[in-house]
Amino acid sequence: MYLGTEQELRLAGGIDARGFGRAATTGSDAIPRGVTRLHDAAARIDWVPDLGSAIGSAVWWRGLATCTALCAATVMLAPGFRPLTGGVAAPLAGSAREQARALAIAPLGQGADTGRRMAANDLVVPLAQAPERPSVDLAATLGQGDAFDRVLIRAGVSRRDASAASALIAQTVDPGAIPAGTRIALTLGRRADRTVARPLDSLAVRARFDLDVSLHRTAAGLAMTRTAIAVDRTPLRIQGLAGSSLYRSMRAAGVPAKAVETYIKAIATRLSIGRDVSATDRFDLIVARERAATGETRIGALLFAGINQGRRTLQLVRFAPAAATDNQSDLDTAEGEDAGRGGWFDANGQTERRAVSGMPVIGRITSGFGLRVHPLLGFTRMHKGLDIGAPRGAPIHAMTDGVVSFAGRTGGYGNFVKLVHGGGLASGYGHLSRIAVASGTRVRQGQVIGYVGSTGMSTGPHLHWEVWKNGGAINPRSVSLASAAQLSGQALRAFKARVTRLLAVRTGT
Repeated sequence: MYLGTEQELRLAGGIDARGFGRAATTGSDAIPRGVTRLHDAAARIDWVPDLGSAIGSAVWWRGLATCTALCAATVMLAPGFRPLTGGVAAPLAGSAREQARALAIAPLGQGADTGRRMAANDLVVPLAQAPERPSVDLAATLGQGDAFDRVLIRAGVSRRDASAASALIAQTVDPGAIPAGTRIALTLGRRADRTVARPLDSLAVRARFDLDVSLHRTAAGLAMTRTAIAVDRTPLRIQGLAGSSLYRSMRAAGVPAKAVETYIKAIATRLSIGRDVSATDRFDLIVARERAATGETRIGALLFAGINQGRRTLQLVRFAPAAATDNQSDLDTAEGEDAGRGGWFDANGQTERRAVSGMPVIGRITSGFGLRVHPLLGFTRMHKGLDIGAPRGAPIHAMTDGVVSFAGRTGGYGNFVKLVHGGGLASGYGHLSRIAVASGTRVRQGQVIGYVGSTGMSTGPHLHWEVWKNGGAINPRSVSLASAAQLSGQALRAFKARVTRLLAVRTGT
């Protein structure tokens, strides 16, 4: 609703036109007229004028009087200015003061010296030569294929001392035979001039697992001290149940992973691991081990692999006939099964090597053995081998042990490798993209001898595989490339002694 006049506004309960917030009064509640006039007059007076303007006027003097009266009232009503008394901490002294001073940052204007650093000034005298330590202790590590003297030279040893130290070490062990990763402790002495290397005062190195060698300087030069370390070479024998997983059971029993792999490969030459081994069968293995008196332990190769199936017990022993002696070392770290280095023999002294697979390369037969129409020449001729289609670069494996009688390029075969296996058997591998062996070298069963290619007279990447018996070509699929050997004489007696010695090892010793 819109109220246009002052009278209408007051009748509606609005504000009084004479002042905001004053309610309109009428009747018996009305304020006396004299009081109203006095109130109105006081309201029109400016009690706090601006003392910065109209200086000297009546209004200014009235404002000054008001300000003076207010200040006087404030002073009269003030409670007083007596200071409050508080506790004061005792001053720090001794170590407590030094500790607090080290952690504090005080104003420099008050004479503080915390957080300051002295710059060079006229009082600083430069030293012509800073003093050196009388000796320096260092440690060097022998790297793979690293020379012993080169390691010392890189550590700061002079060439003369490095050569002398290497020559002394060579009197005991071949420096090149020290295992990579061996740490060498060095102490370098005082030198007379900064332009020369520090002299070698002492050196300590674990030259062999059973030998510590130390060098120290004397009046006559470097002298060597040898300290033999007692080593227990009793092999480690572990037995247990095959369980649901032979590999996992052996690893849970504490057998090293490499020994487990070697064990499974050895057992797989006589029986099928997945089909013939049950959960109730018991595995039995012996690995070479050396325990030094200083606490180190070194695990060697697998020496004995056995499995007890209740109705049948299989026992295989690693043995090298070429090194057949009664005192053959049990710490045989060689993992190969080359004929010259031995292999796995059963308890009767007989070994058997089976072919890796049915073919030397994974693929499919694209051309068989016999008469065929040559794909390039166009006429019928004898195909003396098998063509196996495979991707270019696929590895080609030797089917059994042998000696490389030829490795190179020849006629339509392209890159060609010929292996002689003994017993009148030989095999050839043609059209290789790359040859991985050299003539005259010995290869092991399963070793990579080359890679699939398409060299020579070839229409695409494949392997041409031939087998000869007493010089004549035969079907490779008609002959078994597995080989067997039987120990006899001195080798058999040494083998029997080795088996007896291994079976006498207690479990967990």
